[in-house]
Amino acid sequence: MAADDLTVRRWRAPGRINVIGDHTDYQDGFCLPMAIDRECRVTVRSTAGTPTITATSAQEPGTVVVATDGSTDPTTVEPAWGRFVAGAVAAGTARGATLPGGTWTITSSVPAGSGLSSSSALSVALVLAAVGLGGLHLDPVALARLALDAEIRATGVPGGLLDQMTALHAVPGHLLLLDCRTLTVEPVPLPRSLGFVVVHSGRARTLAGSGYAERRAAVEAAAAALGLPALRDATPDQVAHDPRARHVVSENARVLAFADALRTGRTDALGPLMLASHASLRDDYGVSTPELDRAVDRLMAHGALGARLTGAGFGGCVVGLVQRNHADDIVAKVARDLVAAGVTDPLAFAVRPGAAAGVAPD
Repeated sequence: MAADDLTVRRWRAPGRINVIGDHTDYQDGFCLPMAIDRECRVTVRSTAGTPTITATSAQEPGTVVVATDGSTDPTTVEPAWGRFVAGAVAAGTARGATLPGGTWTITSSVPAGSGLSSSSALSVALVLAAVGLGGLHLDPVALARLALDAEIRATGVPGGLLDQMTALHAVPGHLLLLDCRTLTVEPVPLPRSLGFVVVHSGRARTLAGSGYAERRAAVEAAAAALGLPALRDATPDQVAHDPRARHVVSENARVLAFADALRTGRTDALGPLMLASHASLRDDYGVSTPELDRAVDRLMAHGALGARLTGAGFGGCVVGLVQRNHADDIVAKVARDLVAAGVTDPLAFAVRPGAAAGVAPD
């Protein structure tokens, strides 16, 4: 389709929870994420002959104008959400996309600062728009890499491919066992009797300015000291005295055990694995907070089968495994407890496995 023929087109990308397997992706490890039924959408109205893209957000203030040739430096863009637009345009044009000008309107139901991959959902949706408008044809893994490139251009924060791969490979009704070395995905069915709830801790999460980069550097140094390409290849004995590395190795084992328990119907094993994961993230990796710990405690007190922080930590959300028919009751009781603890307008809701990113229906 030629640029002057374009009218209105839409793309979408889901947020995600990581059910288990955090801080393993950048060590070639295993993760078990699930796309959720909350998403980011980009609506594009193209205008022939216009050399700029004007972007607005339904959730955030301000207007952003970036050059269609990718020459706008994302780090110079204000407000900060607009850096993702500039990053996607820069990444797309660097890959060979030729973009028309026009207006890009962003809407999102993924809570920002929650650890539910709101920024990656935004980057994936924007990159899908850039690729679709620019006439590129990329497979899901290449799209995931391009979305990560766009996000790094926008934020300067190094990351793995967990969020992007989840958005682009999602299967309704399934979790995804992601091998971060081979970038292969195995959909694992979630029993219909089980579900997940998300509770915001009351403390917003941001990777920029957090200890994320320090921890990543620490585990990269640990792998190098062992002469290994990544901690995926380490044994428990090799990392027994290094808490950061110990978390990565033990978390990989928990991911594989969780996926196997789902396959074999041993659902009673799932909750303890989630609790062990949270303890490791708290005690060994040092990325939990008192607010996250409180949310896990409240979920367990009101009947969750297991709970843990989801995402990188440092704030944001926890995820709880529940009997699906109890989800709404648990959400209401936890929200009430958070209000009593001083959290204003607590965010708590049930989630279902969502569909993969792509063209959005009208």
